[in-house]
Amino acid sequence: MIPYTVNIKLAARTLTGTLNLQNKTAVDWGWQGLIAQGCHSSILIIDPKTAQTIQVLEKHKANVVKVKWSRENYYHNLSSPYCLRLASGDASGKIIVWDVVSGTAHCEIQEHSKPIQDLEWLWNQDASRDLLLAIHPPNYIVLWNGDTGTKLWKKSYAENILSFSFDPFDPSNMALLTSEGIVFITDFSHNKPPGSSGKKVYIASPHASPAHTKPAPAATPAPTGAKKALNKVKVLITNEKPTAEVVTLNDCLQLSYLPSKRNHMLLLYPREILILDLELSQTVGVVAIERSGVPFMQVIPCAQRDALYCLHENGCITLRVCRSPSATEEAADPEQSVQELMYDLRSQCDAIRVTKTVRPYQMVVCPVNENNAALMVSDGRVMLWELKAHAGKSATYSSAGLSPLYSPVSFCGATLGPSQKRIPDLCLNSMIGQTLIAGEAPPFSSNQQEVQLKLLLTGLLSGLPLPPFAIRMCPPLTTKNINHYQPLLAVGTSNGSVLVYNLTSGLLFKELSVHTCEVRGIEWVSLTSFLSFATSSPNNMGLVRNELQYVDLPTGRCFAFRGERGNDEPPIEMIKVSHLKQYLVVVFRDKPLELWDIRTGTLLREMAKNFPTVTALEWSPSHNLKSLKKKQMAAREAMARQTVSDPEQSSVESSVISLLQDAESKSETSQAISAREHFVFTDTDGQVYHITVEGNTVKDGARIPPDGSMGSIACIAWKGDTLVLGDVDGNLNFWDLKARLSRGIPTHRGWVKKIRFAPGKGNQKLLVMYTDGAEVWDTKEVQMVSSTRMGRTMNYRILDIDWCTSDKVVLASDDGCIRVLEMAMKSASYRMDEQDLTDPVWCPYLLLPRAALTLKAFLLLQPWSGTFTMDITQVDYSEKEEIKGLIQEQLNSLSNDMKCVLQDPELSLLQRCLLISRLFGDESDLQFWTVASHYLQSFAQARQLSVSTADGQTQIEATQTPQNHLDICHDILCESTYFQKFQLDRVHLQEVKRSSYEHTKKCADQLLLLGQTDRAVQLLLETSADNPSYYCDSLKACLVTTITSSGPSQSTIKLVATNMIANGKLAEGVQLLCLIDKAADACRYLQTYGAWTRAAWLAKVRLNPAESSDVLKRWAEHLCSPQVNQKSKAILVLLSLGCFYRVGEMLHSMRQFDRAALFVEACLKYGVMEANDSSNKLIEAAFLDYARLLRSLGLREGAALWASRAGSAGEQLMEELFQGEGGVTAEEEPERGSKE
Repeated sequence: MIPYTVNIKLAARTLTGTLNLQNKTAVDWGWQGLIAQGCHSSILIIDPKTAQTIQVLEKHKANVVKVKWSRENYYHNLSSPYCLRLASGDASGKIIVWDVVSGTAHCEIQEHSKPIQDLEWLWNQDASRDLLLAIHPPNYIVLWNGDTGTKLWKKSYAENILSFSFDPFDPSNMALLTSEGIVFITDFSHNKPPGSSGKKVYIASPHASPAHTKPAPAATPAPTGAKKALNKVKVLITNEKPTAEVVTLNDCLQLSYLPSKRNHMLLLYPREILILDLELSQTVGVVAIERSGVPFMQVIPCAQRDALYCLHENGCITLRVCRSPSATEEAADPEQSVQELMYDLRSQCDAIRVTKTVRPYQMVVCPVNENNAALMVSDGRVMLWELKAHAGKSATYSSAGLSPLYSPVSFCGATLGPSQKRIPDLCLNSMIGQTLIAGEAPPFSSNQQEVQLKLLLTGLLSGLPLPPFAIRMCPPLTTKNINHYQPLLAVGTSNGSVLVYNLTSGLLFKELSVHTCEVRGIEWVSLTSFLSFATSSPNNMGLVRNELQYVDLPTGRCFAFRGERGNDEPPIEMIKVSHLKQYLVVVFRDKPLELWDIRTGTLLREMAKNFPTVTALEWSPSHNLKSLKKKQMAAREAMARQTVSDPEQSSVESSVISLLQDAESKSETSQAISAREHFVFTDTDGQVYHITVEGNTVKDGARIPPDGSMGSIACIAWKGDTLVLGDVDGNLNFWDLKARLSRGIPTHRGWVKKIRFAPGKGNQKLLVMYTDGAEVWDTKEVQMVSSTRMGRTMNYRILDIDWCTSDKVVLASDDGCIRVLEMAMKSASYRMDEQDLTDPVWCPYLLLPRAALTLKAFLLLQPWSGTFTMDITQVDYSEKEEIKGLIQEQLNSLSNDMKCVLQDPELSLLQRCLLISRLFGDESDLQFWTVASHYLQSFAQARQLSVSTADGQTQIEATQTPQNHLDICHDILCESTYFQKFQLDRVHLQEVKRSSYEHTKKCADQLLLLGQTDRAVQLLLETSADNPSYYCDSLKACLVTTITSSGPSQSTIKLVATNMIANGKLAEGVQLLCLIDKAADACRYLQTYGAWTRAAWLAKVRLNPAESSDVLKRWAEHLCSPQVNQKSKAILVLLSLGCFYRVGEMLHSMRQFDRAALFVEACLKYGVMEANDSSNKLIEAAFLDYARLLRSLGLREGAALWASRAGSAGEQLMEELFQGEGGVTAEEEPERGSKE
């Protein structure tokens, strides 16, 4: 029989454990749907939906302190595909940009050798997605190209920078949190470093003010509490450096802009969150914790709703949602109602048990849906919480005096159809409705549901406990056990439990609490059972309690193998199991060894007192089982012969046979026969003893005198005809037993801790462990194959070693990780597509770029030839089978709810586009389709109203549709009426909160621009007489009240205003123009002087639709200009104006063919674009190019469908399509090449 080797392919992998304190901030949840987390010097990639680690990246030499996924807000095609790109920074100042799927480093960046403080990918322009901004301590900000690793610019600041935050609405604004306060930068650009050193703002500590003792319950309207909070906040933000006694300690933990509304920022302190309005630099909201409450650690503001996820020091996550001022409150007490922004506690999860070693580190929230949070705990656990909305009135809300929360009636941006399927908890804004504006009646709708929010724990990942570890791999794979073999690794831990991992998946198979003290060693006695031993700490006599336990994995049964023995005796040094798993040797420190029979659990021999002290011991692989089996077979044959032969056989023979039969039946019960096995051991002098065990007889064999070149022998390994001895001085002695040769080699690596032969017939590789690393030797050639050493190739110490297959080793290290490595022992990440995952993971980013785009098209273009399907094989798709298989795997991993909705014929095209952009985590798609779907529907509705004549029916229907406006997080893209209301509301709040003349002046200016002249006059007249601008303000008040629309006064004012603007007083000139209702001119001046966003703001709040539309169109043109290059933003602005034809043209000219075609299709469906001679050119071009794109992806059927609607050019493409595959493959080749 020819020997053949079988190898279950085990992927190289890392099992990780507890985190280092420096990993605290190293976690990020990307738009791609995965969580990256630093663990010592490696980075875990976790899939939160299935709670499994799908990749571990290893290349950093120091602890990872920051990780950041790149943003997905660009149009995805073959040249800029869906890919998993991650930047990580470590404590030695190195930044690595990873290609996560292949596990390789794309580029490495090093500037200084101090830990990276903060990292962020820039997203503010369409030109490049590769720009990475980093803080290099103490005070440098550097902009890198994350693709090539080149430095673009570097800027230093006066103070130490702790972190930064970008304004999500205007990327040229950013704020730096420094050790002394906040620095606001308003001229951030990727082309050159910021020119100024920014505007410094100092924060006085909130504890410095005496008003810190405010009453606890904020829910009951206690004016004293709110007033006190106001007083307290007055000292918060100053431009002067506060005096020493005011600032005891700047304990601001975090600063972030609110992504849900423009120009708001939050500051986090341990006991309160402050919401600032940056136009006034004034606090407009406080979330405070009562005295007995648990302090905050971190807060994440949401974009889809004005809500905050807060993490507390006990690991509890709370969700606070901004309160809508209700109409009843307003009527009762107009003063009280708009006191400040209130954030009500709507949901909280359970806390964790915090100990000295277990504490919460960081929380991340899913950026796509904002309804999932993950908590990282210092012991390596990751807790995955999901926000669920339950229908029904909430007792907890009403008891706390909170207004009910309603869920919106729409799904994916459109009103629900009567029988339409929906996913209730798709994302935050589909779970709770919009925050209302003061004085606005809540939209009443019969089918609106009250909901309450709950956080549910939906996943938990746990890491390895704290080192030290003792590891042992189960017996190797053979031809006999191939059908039921599982590659299990047993890990003994310091708390006495044994963890068993399945190395195919890398998941914990069983955790068994076996011992009461640290596990010292494990030996397997079969594929499913093992022996483990632990020793307690010694008493004053130096004696310990020894525990030797036998564990059976399938049942979990566990018993003390040595029975009552084990109390007050010298510690066990090692246990060794013989090759046939028949016998066990237990070696003690100062006590002769014991020999046990494993099968019966009996003690065969306890050696005499004068027995030599054992320093190393190993069982021989040779035994006489084969010859015994042959004898047994012969006896059986004799028996068979006897039963056939005639009965008159001699009685003597029959008696022999009956004895044999007895023996047979006994041996069947007590397993097989006892074979003879040997072991060798060395004593303190280096003499080698040879002992034979057979049944219950033990014989002493030959002794070999010590080798003079060797020191004290520390370990022995024996396989085949090779015996290897290792000593405490780092010498290895190779004995060839057949040729009777020995060869000593000094490794100069110090004490040889362990040596182990690799499994597999004829595999003579040897793994050697030293105090500072490990080596692999080939004993046939007697030479080293690979080596690893602490400080050179790795930054951890090795605690234990073993082979896990014939070509892979497993190392336990003191950074709390267990690594399965190739024989070369280089820490390496693995390719994700080689991974064997237990649960399939939905992540289109794991596919090849072309396959990911195909998958997207497949989902977008349902139904295929009339049927909704989730099976790609039912579509005419020319592609390799394995790629088809991978795409099908992705489709299969979608949840059943999602499959139902995607196959629901009621799902409109717009809803489908929105849903799929969410599924793919495609930021730019999501933004485009949200705005497009909203305005397509609202313009279509308006058109229906104007078309419907005096027919009252449609009129009533239209009024009943719930008032639906874009969320305020879209800022200038919102409807003008809603935007105006929001701005008035905000000024009202600012007015209540103002605390100085500066604030009052700013409020008055805003009110004048908004056209609220009476209120502005009141504020202007408040100026005290000793103020230098008293006279000026009084005159202004007079001017505002007496403005008449007579010709001469108008022209005078206009002249003055233009002079002011010409002389650099832009804001004042604009104000005067607004007073005489010349806001359109004001906008034009603002645009001329480059204040584009201010002009857009003014147009939204002051101008009639036609004039406002002109201003915004000019802005869109400016955004398209090459030096600004924000075409994607321009498209959104044009969508909000209803310039759909222009949007279609722009999408097509930007080569965004799928978006263009689907958008034009939606416009035609909703009747906001008509197919006539002028528009046909665009329609045909868009459809034709989309058909070509589909053809290049291999989706012929889809291509044919769109080509058939693209006029004459489409017919030509149809002919090409059905001429045969020859043309198609030629098309594909260049595409595949350009993928890299």
